[in-house]
Amino acid sequence: MLGSQRKSEIIERVLRDGSVVAADLAEEWKVSEDTIRRDLRELAAAAKVHRVHGGAVPASPAVADYSTRTTVASASKIEVATCAASMIRSGQTIFLDGGTTAASICRALAPSLDITIVTHSPTVAVALVECPAIRVLLVGGTLYRHSIVATGALATEYINALSVDMFFMGVTGVHPKHGLTTGDAEEAAIKRTISRRAAETFVLGSSEKIGSVSPHRVVGFDQIAGVITDERDPQKLKALQRAGLTIVRT
Repeated sequence: MLGSQRKSEIIERVLRDGSVVAADLAEEWKVSEDTIRRDLRELAAAAKVHRVHGGAVPASPAVADYSTRTTVASASKIEVATCAASMIRSGQTIFLDGGTTAASICRALAPSLDITIVTHSPTVAVALVECPAIRVLLVGGTLYRHSIVATGALATEYINALSVDMFFMGVTGVHPKHGLTTGDAEEAAIKRTISRRAAETFVLGSSEKIGSVSPHRVVGFDQIAGVITDERDPQKLKALQRAGLTIVRT
């Protein structure tokens, strides 16, 4: 089997089965494990899979740049955002993460809703300009351009002085074994900080993120109230529930 054929088959199996094991592929295709590991490295470099110990799992499409992500699974994100917005009640203080799904939550809110929204995302803050009844607190810090959010010591210091009712957290991967993940260590750290200051944390898990993995773990399933998802595959949902995750279906 040619290298290009192996790679195509690896991608197909990862998407179909949720993972591949390098040793199993090497035995099946009568090649060395080094050959398979090289294939996986090249696929990971092209963001086609995410390498894990012994093999690979699906890479999240949510690791693309912000402008590209606005075109990925937009209907799915709107469905998740609409569900999240319906959970918000008058008088609450809400922390909205950065990202395209969080921006969709802003558009789903009633402009007259009497709430306070805290965010470290300039994009989210701007999306709320046309909602005069909603008070907006914008956290400053070092700009992480991929998600257009503030990170670093200044952001952490501000967030540590807060107390919020709900945090709607964005991630790039929700996996039963590898958990809640994102693509940047600094961003993962700021998400953990926000989650600790929230009475409840809900993950915004549009279907393209379910079963995907990124390099940096955020928090454990036991540290969140649930994941809001439009995923309909019963096998994927059961796997997450067996891992201890509460599912909030749209």
